[in-house]
Amino acid sequence: MSKAKLPEYDYDTIIIGGGPAGYTAGIYAARSGLKTVLVEGAATVSQITITDVIENYPGIPEGINGFDLMQLFKKQALNFGLEIITGDVESVRKNAAAEVVWDVAVGNKTYKTLSVIAATGAQWTKLRVPGEEEFAGRGVSYCATCDGPFYRNKDVVVVGGGDTAIQEALFLTHFARKVTVIHRRNRLRASKILQKRAFEEKKIEFVWKAKLAEVSGQQFVTGVKVADVESGKIENIEAEGVFIFVGRVPHTDIFRDILKMDAGGYIITDENMRTSAAGIFAAGDCRAKQFRQVVTAAGDGANAVYSAELYVDELKGESY
Repeated sequence: MSKAKLPEYDYDTIIIGGGPAGYTAGIYAARSGLKTVLVEGAATVSQITITDVIENYPGIPEGINGFDLMQLFKKQALNFGLEIITGDVESVRKNAAAEVVWDVAVGNKTYKTLSVIAATGAQWTKLRVPGEEEFAGRGVSYCATCDGPFYRNKDVVVVGGGDTAIQEALFLTHFARKVTVIHRRNRLRASKILQKRAFEEKKIEFVWKAKLAEVSGQQFVTGVKVADVESGKIENIEAEGVFIFVGRVPHTDIFRDILKMDAGGYIITDENMRTSAAGIFAAGDCRAKQFRQVVTAAGDGANAVYSAELYVDELKGESY
């Protein structure tokens, strides 16, 4: 196929996001020779950087701090020559003069690119109660799959009543001695099958019509204070782990007007990370999917770059 004449542009692909998906995409993009820049957020950080210990990432059997793992990702990407800039992307828009070019505004500068990889991530909704931030990574967690094994034969608390909260509570019973579910209402929102399993599980207890008021401890969590939603009466519950599942917010606002999303605001993609807009691909926690872990985000990033490379090659008339 003969090479196509393209309008002026700055990059083959722009990766938005500095988490596992973004940096894996950066490694693969730089290694493949795509002219690439990764935009690492200035106002937001990858959720993985606040994870104290990751022990289920392949090849690191001794475990690693989340921040340290991301530094390894970044170092590897830089070794392949990835260009990185720090800033917050304010908008992604189709170029007015060229249909195949996307304009990515970062601060007061706009970059033109043939493709975009959205790796903007998501964050757990926080209750912002006393002790929650203080004990994050030291007893407060937002991921039972990540941290459950640290609580073998210990008492833990799960806050929430939806599918995620009950799924995670059930998962924690494989490790914990007792799991206490705290929920604001007098019934669960989770699906009936999950409710049935939870009610039948002897390790799970419920505290109804209550809300988390405080996380207490010294170096690590030792318990929580729970307030009755009607009377305000405070109850103390001893626990060494607090798992909070009251919702998750994807960082996808900049794509809201151009990409199809699900009811939760997650970007809908096909199995090859292609979105509803030609030239935009999504990877990691910002996309609609079943399972969110560092390893799945990394896989998404690699897959997204390969799809972007095929797309860009076709635009250039260089497809194999």
